[in-house]
Amino acid sequence: MMQGGGKRSRELFAKAKEVTPGGVHSPVRAFRAVGGEPFFVASAKGPRLKDVDGREYVDYVGSWGPAILGHAHPEIVEAVREAAGRGMSYGT
Repeated sequence: MMQGGGKRSRELFAKAKEVTPGGVHSPVRAFRAVGGEPFFVASAKGPRLKDVDGREYVDYVGSWGPAILGHAHPEIVEAVREAAGRGMSYGT
């Protein structure tokens, strides 16, 4: 069972509610329908997420498919780095 957000996540959620309706970009993430509070992800590696409060979670969702190889997979990171090195936007 997923815990609610920790102290830092609660602080960030309060700030987010000041600038974004409901504090999130999706009504699903507002957690009102299921109870609890959202947590804020600080980093992700492989199948795991770490929140701003230092807690670790297994990411069973995998970004709904795009993260099928996990987060920050070394080969994907390198391919993105190489592509970004060739330019980000050409406006042609």
